[in-house]
Amino acid sequence: MSRMPPATLPRAILFDLDDTILAAGQRLEILQHVAREFTSELQPFLPDEIAERLDAALAAFWSDPERHKVARFGVPEARRQVIAETFAATGSTSLSPDLAQRVAARFTAFRDELTAFFPGARETIETLKARGVLLALVTNGGTATQRAKVERFALAPLFDHIQIEGEHDFGKPDERAYLHAMRPWASRRTRPGWWATTWNGRWPRRRGSASSRSGTTPTARACPKTARCGRTGPSGRFPS
Repeated sequence: MSRMPPATLPRAILFDLDDTILAAGQRLEILQHVAREFTSELQPFLPDEIAERLDAALAAFWSDPERHKVARFGVPEARRQVIAETFAATGSTSLSPDLAQRVAARFTAFRDELTAFFPGARETIETLKARGVLLALVTNGGTATQRAKVERFALAPLFDHIQIEGEHDFGKPDERAYLHAMRPWASRRTRPGWWATTWNGRWPRRRGSASSRSGTTPTARACPKTARCGRTGPSGRFPS
């Protein structure tokens, strides 16, 4: 970052939050850790077997775009549902609804405990802000959950605009989410050059820019790969 000439910086950047600025651990590894805490209650199943079943069930659940759009407003509830259904599908009386609720609660609590900045993410954002780049945080999900992360990690001072899906009638990848975030900075006569990272890999691009012509956005130069701030991923980038 410190070596990058100011001319290479965009005038504004939209950042996602989960799995972009904040990491919440690898789901399977967390499930394995949690399952091992319940080893005696999961018999006759091995903890890692249960963890793999739950990981597959959660992956299938969150892979549906329409279900994802609704369930991300109640992630803990969705987890409880999936874990309860997975336990019930085994036909084992030892995997009771009560056990499913406790496993789900522990999974949610442990994932929250592990949530932290990607290495270099905060420093990169602070550097961009110090250099005068306009910064917006645009995140999907419920207001209570996402606003709590903003407060917990003291993100408000880092951004010129913070936009949470639960506070509006739209979220990414709806174009309105991007236009609303850019509204304070752009007019019909002049729009700043800008880059953005989104939860499903769609990049809003400035017409006529090198990125729009090539179909890629060179954000890796504006944000270290270790921070993953300028990288995009598939649909479902959410602490599921």
